[in-house]
Amino acid sequence: MRLPLLRPPLHRVRALGRPSVRALMNLRELISALNDFASPSLAESWDNVGLLVEPSPPHTVNTLFLTNDLTEEVMEEAVQKKADLVLSYHPPIFTPLKRVTWKTWKERLVVRALENRIGIYSPHTAYDAVPHGVNNWLAKGLGACTSVPLRPSTAPSSPSEGTHRVEFCADAEHLDAVLSKIKGIPEISCLTTLPARVEGEEQTRVSLMCSQKGLLEVVALLSQNSLLYPKTEILLLQKPLLPHTGMGRLCTLSEPVSLSDIIERVKGHLQLPHVRVAVGAGRTLESPVKKAALCAGSGSSVLKGTEADLYLTEFTAIQRWQGISVF
Repeated sequence: MRLPLLRPPLHRVRALGRPSVRALMNLRELISALNDFASPSLAESWDNVGLLVEPSPPHTVNTLFLTNDLTEEVMEEAVQKKADLVLSYHPPIFTPLKRVTWKTWKERLVVRALENRIGIYSPHTAYDAVPHGVNNWLAKGLGACTSVPLRPSTAPSSPSEGTHRVEFCADAEHLDAVLSKIKGIPEISCLTTLPARVEGEEQTRVSLMCSQKGLLEVVALLSQNSLLYPKTEILLLQKPLLPHTGMGRLCTLSEPVSLSDIIERVKGHLQLPHVRVAVGAGRTLESPVKKAALCAGSGSSVLKGTEADLYLTEFTAIQRWQGISVF
């Protein structure tokens, strides 16, 4: 299921799907696909991303709503359109809720979502960080340029189904009993078996993925049989870092361009009639721009200390910096 999730952040909610096509998808399968697209591990530590509200399983998704901000008005529209999942770029829940009542608007969102079996998913800064995400999309408005993250990510490229892989061989006498017990461990995934020949004997090689907690249970199980335990291999899984991920972008234009030309390019890319501009001291609209630093959101913590001819930021947290232009 491929969804156009990274168009400009939406100010109006949109429903995806064709009424004539009933393409149902299990919620957990869809969440797995969304997490593969941009791992929640790439989000900022202060952020609250991923699946925020989950109806009781099983839950299938036929109608997916996209929105920049999940307000009560948007939630009511989602209810009317019979949405099964709302993807809200900004998370409607940041701090823990101590209760779920009708008192505050955030609590009411959760109540309405659960009453109508609507899931809520928020990607936020995870979508900012990925190479094909919001920051790279913003950079395209500058024209031909090369870009690198201002603050590279140190998170894995994608969520792992387990932290360890366990492999062992078992003969026919022990195989069925061991497999039945292993399948009862909830932290197990990707269980496979293949024929193997060990010291001239026909055996079965078992491979599985598991978490740290699951590993302890698997080892405890295998250690009960002295014939199995010595033949067990345990591998620590480490996901490689995905290159070009991280917060913000420092963009180097192929050719210097005047600030006025950059303004027109950005307006056209964002499809906006106006943008707010603060011209730096000693600069004019005809001053050349060779390097631009940008960040979705206010970006003050990301952009601070970066030398550039121009800062492109979503909000006006950075009002006016000496010698550069900001918009």
